[in-house]
Amino acid sequence: MNALGAITTLLLVATILVGPKRWALLAMVAGVLYLTQAQGVTVAGFNLYAFRLLEIAGFVRILFRREHLPTPRNALDVLLVVLYAYTVAIYLARSNEGYAYQIGAAVDAFLCYFVFRTLATGIEDHKWLLRGTVLLLIPYVSLVVVETITFQNPFARIGGVELVRAGDLWVREGRLRATGTFGHPSLLGTFGGTFVPLYVSLLCCGHSRKLGLVGASLCLAIVWAANSGGPWACVAAGALGWALWPMRRSMAVVRTGSVVAVVGLALVMNAPIWYIFGRISAITGGDGFHRSALLDAAFRNLDRWWLNGMPMIDTAQWLPYTNTHTGAVDMTNHFLVFAITAGLGALLLLLALLTQGFRSLGKALAAVRSGEVSGEKEYILWGLGVTISVHLFNWFGISYWDQTNAIWFLHLALVSSLSGQLAGAPDGPMGARRAPPPDPKVRLAKATREATEGQRVTMVAGSHLDAWRADRSRRECAATAPCGGRVGGSVFREVAY
Repeated sequence: MNALGAITTLLLVATILVGPKRWALLAMVAGVLYLTQAQGVTVAGFNLYAFRLLEIAGFVRILFRREHLPTPRNALDVLLVVLYAYTVAIYLARSNEGYAYQIGAAVDAFLCYFVFRTLATGIEDHKWLLRGTVLLLIPYVSLVVVETITFQNPFARIGGVELVRAGDLWVREGRLRATGTFGHPSLLGTFGGTFVPLYVSLLCCGHSRKLGLVGASLCLAIVWAANSGGPWACVAAGALGWALWPMRRSMAVVRTGSVVAVVGLALVMNAPIWYIFGRISAITGGDGFHRSALLDAAFRNLDRWWLNGMPMIDTAQWLPYTNTHTGAVDMTNHFLVFAITAGLGALLLLLALLTQGFRSLGKALAAVRSGEVSGEKEYILWGLGVTISVHLFNWFGISYWDQTNAIWFLHLALVSSLSGQLAGAPDGPMGARRAPPPDPKVRLAKATREATEGQRVTMVAGSHLDAWRADRSRRECAATAPCGGRVGGSVFREVAY
């Protein structure tokens, strides 16, 4: 870690520890943008890169300020813990090397997710974060535009990719593929591509349209500077997600139609369905054929990894070429990363996590919808759903391995916090559930019974009062009337009461 990186890290750590809650949240996002993985220290075999120090600072803040203990509070939280705990356990059981990386990845997941989950607790925090991120993006976008124009990375002083030694790999059609502080142009573009749907949700809110327009424009500028097919595909996926807004109340039809479309493509295509990525890359650019060939090789070797994964280096024989840095196949598929690490079980847990995320958003959307007018809460929830869909789509063409993971955990934590708040779900420890509402028939029977009992009591009380009044009148007449109590020519007879 050099002096510039150390100063930046210390400033962000101080903001996280002593600053207001929302400023601590913004400092975490600033760390994603303005720090690189090259800035860090090694302790006992564990690489404490700069952003990991921010995660630790956030955890310490939560514990000492007692803002909220970072513990699982709903099904989504539990599934994330189970996913990474299972992945690490299976990996350590079958391998005796690379354990530091796997444990570090799990610790990053726990710390990053729960820190974001605690700092961003509601829809107002979400909107404030998007406003603050615009301020962070204005200078950042300026620097990556300088990079793509001058072929010199301004972030090289803190560990950014030095393009002088990168060769032609980072140049496409005569234009530079900028990297900024990220490890790859596609990862830089992923940041922009996944934030665009969130700013589109602000565009739909009347009082935040200017902010949404500026934020979306800045994110699109990042995608343009990255000059990669994957990020532009993310933008297209996000546009498709928002195009489905008119059908938001008929998503069952959309899901059924999607399944029918995939089955139809599988029937009419000569090649397996996963070669569709090669066809898409012919339009958007990129290495779509490699993505398709990688999936094909994974299915052909299913018997080697389905139970508990396999060593990554053994995938070197899958394709005629390998990644020059790892010596294994270029694993550009985030789903396969979990599968190769810990087998089919880890892959199924990842799919369960995504399913639960969409289910939580669906419940929250159902809770906030009223009448025919769409409010800002519905727009924001829909934008989060589109963002998660963009991540899912992107994972078929890339694996997250740098600070991009923090962006994924941020978006997932926002889903957990906002869906819990807007759906009215209890935000307490698992097991502390709100009592279910009584059955309508039971409530009606109880109300009828109470009304009947109340009426009976009233009738009895009324009859007793009438009898008392009659008795009192008779006694008064008997005491004052002449002829021994004859009233009106008749003899008064006391009636027992």
